[in-house]
Amino acid sequence: MDQPKRLFDFIYYQKKHHPQDKAFNYKPTDQWISFSTDDTIRIANSVSRGLLKMGIKKGDKIGVVVYKNRPEWVFLDIGIQQIGAVNVPVYPTISSKEYEYIFNDSEISYAFVGAGDLWDKVKLAQQSVSSLKKVFTFDRVDGRPFWEEIFSDEGQEEVDQIKETIQPEDLATLIYTSGTTGEPKGVMLTHQNISTNAMAASQSLPLEPGQRALSFLPICHIFERAATYFQTYYGLNVYYTGTDNLGGEEGDIRYVKPHLFTTVPRLLEKVYEKIYATGDSLSGAKRMLFFWALSLTKDFEIDKEFKGLAKIKRKIADSLIFSKWRAALGGNIIAIISGAAPLPANIAKVFCAAGIPIREGYGLTETSPGLAIGLLDKGGAKLGYIGPTLPDVELMVDPSEGVYAEGEGEILARGPNIMMGYYNKPEATTSVFKEIDGKTWFKTGDIGRMDPGPDGRLMLKITDRKKELLKTSGGKYVAPAPIENRFKEEFLVEQIMVVGEKRKFVSALILPNEEVLQHWCERHNIPWNGLEEAIKNPQVVERFQRIVEKVNPEFSHIEQIKKFTLVHKEWLPIHEDGSEAELTPTMKLKRRVIRRKYEQEIEEMYT
Repeated sequence: MDQPKRLFDFIYYQKKHHPQDKAFNYKPTDQWISFSTDDTIRIANSVSRGLLKMGIKKGDKIGVVVYKNRPEWVFLDIGIQQIGAVNVPVYPTISSKEYEYIFNDSEISYAFVGAGDLWDKVKLAQQSVSSLKKVFTFDRVDGRPFWEEIFSDEGQEEVDQIKETIQPEDLATLIYTSGTTGEPKGVMLTHQNISTNAMAASQSLPLEPGQRALSFLPICHIFERAATYFQTYYGLNVYYTGTDNLGGEEGDIRYVKPHLFTTVPRLLEKVYEKIYATGDSLSGAKRMLFFWALSLTKDFEIDKEFKGLAKIKRKIADSLIFSKWRAALGGNIIAIISGAAPLPANIAKVFCAAGIPIREGYGLTETSPGLAIGLLDKGGAKLGYIGPTLPDVELMVDPSEGVYAEGEGEILARGPNIMMGYYNKPEATTSVFKEIDGKTWFKTGDIGRMDPGPDGRLMLKITDRKKELLKTSGGKYVAPAPIENRFKEEFLVEQIMVVGEKRKFVSALILPNEEVLQHWCERHNIPWNGLEEAIKNPQVVERFQRIVEKVNPEFSHIEQIKKFTLVHKEWLPIHEDGSEAELTPTMKLKRRVIRRKYEQEIEEMYT
């Protein structure tokens, strides 16, 4: 075999070049269970044979939904692909109504679900989905069909024959966008779309067979799924876990000691907030030492060399402070790749300065997903930028609408990774493509620019989402994301959303960091009776006013926050009470939901 061209080729490439005893691992109870490369192929073939026996044909749709990543997802994914069927992964946090919509739109035949309430939600949706014949569980539960019931020992010759007919251009998966507005759209991705992108991303990481990757982002999202393919290509040992047991002395990070993991900025922010809060709770010389070390990160730049006294200071800080941060992440990190949302520059700066390389990737579900990524080689990354364009991908800036800053415009993309289109939505498909000089470009909806990097390579910088631009009543456009990202660099700010559409000025809803604010209140002898009471205290409000006055001068007059309201409820991607979430599963703000929930508070800022 040459290079993988179809998604199921990746596991066979691993078998030929660097078979692993612990290719995929997870911990269903107290012990880790490992599956080798051969185990993976054996189980995947059992799945393929079983699906054929059930009457599944090329092009049939099969739904998969889990809360926590697990090897069974991979086995089923390969088993589906090998017979030309189509995997329809679904977010676990959506409602039964949303399952109903996705299942009907895709016309799925069967569904496989993980633990928790997924069986109940999918079974409820099944009542309104005529195409859905049966639901299987990945865990044994009395009265529910167990997924291993589909396994078959007969028919491998037919599986092998079908595999030979599957082309790289064939549809491999339908991924429904979480979206911040409107109904989800089914993104049609081929084997070629994802495989070429996974291969391109793999060229940016210096990894070796047998190294370990930690996987906790939802595998139904294209970011984590594409990562799984290039991890398979490298021969990495992938450890599946959840976000509930990552940190601490007994956490999975300490156990696995990963060389690589992918993440979203929100999780990195929480890690940093925990580090900062721990340092802030110290006293005396220890506290002074912590903040002295932290202060040394302020002038950090990627590839910057320090000499003399500056170098000595950083060696001391590394020995006493930063080495402990690395140990908390297992001590082996080669790279952390952040994606799905903008990464605040100060988060990247602090971690990189501490010897924990963080690089940002950028892309969309429609682009399989990668378009650009920060590299680990000299000159391959720059703070505040994504990084160079991935191999085989073309990017251009389209300033045609003329409402952006000089040199900025909507990012357009071309390449083998661009989707086939939206399933059952030809008009929506047409609307996201644009012809320029005889070439067809995909419109990302993101605003940005391309600037030369340290060694002359063009680097992509994203400044905002086109559809999130605010237009004030004075007709001025404001990009909220850069403002929000800058404010989140302040330790007291946990979450923030800028508002101001059709208003005279820009305002903001701000959620304080509860732990950091509590320490601040204790140091200033302010009684602490919880966050809800604290945000009413005039001294607390004044502290946030000083933050606003500090940050505002970094932006133009029209972009500056004139008023703000402190809130006490965290914005989440799921609520246990079933109420509408304020974040998408990939932690993006659902702005219309937040605006509706805080309609009164917003109106009061403009009264």
